Amino acid sequence: MTSIYSTYEAKAKFSEIIRRARGGHRVVISYRGKPVAEVRPIQTGEISLADRLKDLEEEGVLSRPAKPVGRLTPIARRPGALRRFLDSRE
Repeated sequence: MTSIYSTYEAKAKFSEIIRRARGGHRVVISYRGKPVAEVRPIQTGEISLADRLKDLEEEGVLSRPAKPVGRLTPIARRPGALRRFLDSRE
């Protein structure tokens, strides 16, 4: 659950925002109606890739493809393409 506070409210209710973060909630700080910062709990311990992907989907950062992606094929035809590319950038 995400709560949104203006910068003015955030200054006045900082203790409440910290309490919400400690409870596992995200708090967004907005300036003139636009989100500019986020206060969230720090992840402690190891989190699995599946759990992290699920969290990112819930936040709207990631989305699943509309249709399944087929088998991926390599772009480079000759082995060592990445090494040649990186060497050319030096």
